[in-house]
Amino acid sequence: MAATVLKSYEIRREREATWRALEDLVVKAEKRGLSALGPGELSQLPSLYRATLSSLSVARTVSLDKNVVAYLESLTARAYVIVYGTRARLAGSVLTFVTTTFPATVRRHIRLIAVALGFMVLGTVVAYALVRHDPTWFYTFVGDGYSGGRDPSTSTADLRAALYDTPADPGQTLTMFSSFLFSHNAQIGILAFALGFLFGVPVAYLMFQNGLVLGAFAGLYHNRGLGLELWAWLLPHGITELSAVLLCGGAGLLLARSLMFPGRRTRLASLAAAGKEAAVLVIGAVIMLFFAALIEGFFRQLVYSIPARFAMATATALFWGLYIGFCGRGAATGVDSA
Repeated sequence: MAATVLKSYEIRREREATWRALEDLVVKAEKRGLSALGPGELSQLPSLYRATLSSLSVARTVSLDKNVVAYLESLTARAYVIVYGTRARLAGSVLTFVTTTFPATVRRHIRLIAVALGFMVLGTVVAYALVRHDPTWFYTFVGDGYSGGRDPSTSTADLRAALYDTPADPGQTLTMFSSFLFSHNAQIGILAFALGFLFGVPVAYLMFQNGLVLGAFAGLYHNRGLGLELWAWLLPHGITELSAVLLCGGAGLLLARSLMFPGRRTRLASLAAAGKEAAVLVIGAVIMLFFAALIEGFFRQLVYSIPARFAMATATALFWGLYIGFCGRGAATGVDSA
């Protein structure tokens, strides 16, 4: 009996400080939420929980005092909720965002996104028409540092090679060209959102400018009889990528509208409310850009068949159309109000 008491004393002496530290964090989180814990405390929480769980196992093995065992059982149960319940809530929040919040927000602001699309289409049509008529217009819309060596001075064979990544040119021309388009589109999207507070004028210009670049390349390739090949190369990842840009454009226009037409709110309050909605659009756009990069990095490198590329583009368009149009409908009252 004396040996058991001594062992019990030694266990408590060695480990009780850990139990108390965990209890302090658990009590703090229970009273004020997990946000009350600082970065250092958050990093300590899992290790303290595991150490206390180990103490509980030892306590049961050596038949430690029943009150101590009960205390450790209660403490580890409470800590489990804090440690793993938070992860479950985070996973649930991500799932809710993907399945409901994001598509519903896009539907709510589809008109503003359509306005952004209008400016982009206008720029595409203007640049395409001018470059088809006079290829030198290409230099007006696409700077030397951005064309990746694809301009009117490039031979038709090299333009074609950039779309098919031929063995003679293992990735360099295509990588330069696609990297430009991706980085350009991403920059345009983020800028369109960031400059939305300037009453929408920069947003409209950026959407139009993005269309000019797209139209210039389209005109260049169509002039060489490579229009079909260009769209087969561009659309599989471009539908997702350009849709993400349009979402950023819509987010920027949403901010602009909140400033120009605040309604009964102050402009600051209107901007704050619109900012939350716009942030959802931009976060979704970032996710879409990630998927566009995956498609561009894998599918385009492996599939050269024009019908297969158009099939992928069609599948991508159908997916996003069905996802935005129907995902999460009815999950919350009024989420689809226009």
